[in-house]
Amino acid sequence: MTNPVVSRAAVIGLGLIGGSVAAALRQQGCYVSSYDIDVSNTASGLDLGIIDNAAETVSDAAEGAELIVVAVPILSMKEVFSAIEESFDQPHIAITDVGSVKGEVLNSLKQVAGKIPNNFVPGHPIAGSEMNGIAAADADLFRQHQVILTPLENTFEDSTSRVVQMWQSFGADVSSMQVDHHDIVLAQTSHLPHLLAYALIDTLSSQGDSLEIFDYAAGGLRDFSRIASSDPTMWRDILTSNSGPLLTILDRYMAELAEVREIIEQDRTGDLFDLLQRAKQARDHFSSILEKRS
Repeated sequence: MTNPVVSRAAVIGLGLIGGSVAAALRQQGCYVSSYDIDVSNTASGLDLGIIDNAAETVSDAAEGAELIVVAVPILSMKEVFSAIEESFDQPHIAITDVGSVKGEVLNSLKQVAGKIPNNFVPGHPIAGSEMNGIAAADADLFRQHQVILTPLENTFEDSTSRVVQMWQSFGADVSSMQVDHHDIVLAQTSHLPHLLAYALIDTLSSQGDSLEIFDYAAGGLRDFSRIASSDPTMWRDILTSNSGPLLTILDRYMAELAEVREIIEQDRTGDLFDLLQRAKQARDHFSSILEKRS
């Protein structure tokens, strides 16, 4: 058992990510208190041995915690921040989140506190699954995955260090980014792919012969559309909260599709081959990066 980064932590929200954070912390010997708006999640957390205490309120879960991890959908964070306001700017408490849109998280904090608390370390684990809920929680979910932190100039160094140590103790690779750059990068690498997967499945399933289409679907559709099984509430919040960067890359993608359509319509086979070849080379390079990480 690894020595815990802290002796007592609070995890607010017990979905896949929150549950996995709680499981990893408790595996180290940390006492984990948790709150979830759905009491069945905290009940399951107790039954599965993922948490030590199922709190009745957010503030009860946070009481006495040296580390607070907010793992609720982005548009629900403001309410959580209001409930833990007494913990803001406390140097002995580190607070972090797992949200995929850092700008919106910080906006919610400013609405509650008027500023970004010095002990808040914005975070985003680049890990997950199409599986949802506490039942899919995995203490090893973050191993060999990227975690991006976006600390600000006023963030306590001790708070940042504690959050870095937590993620590293889970086996994650931790890096830092500016808030705006994070949201632009994630719009391109995560938010757009999820939107495309949802939109494709919605398009195919709205046809009268949709059942037959899925009967004959091969691995390509299965692999591409896997992430359309992700939590709709979470992804609604992400897509609407990061609409600016998302719409920018979506417009570029739609322009690319229009060009591809024109190439096919005009039977420009040479141009089509060039496009496919460029994409293959880029994807092969991406695959080599992934192999080096594993």
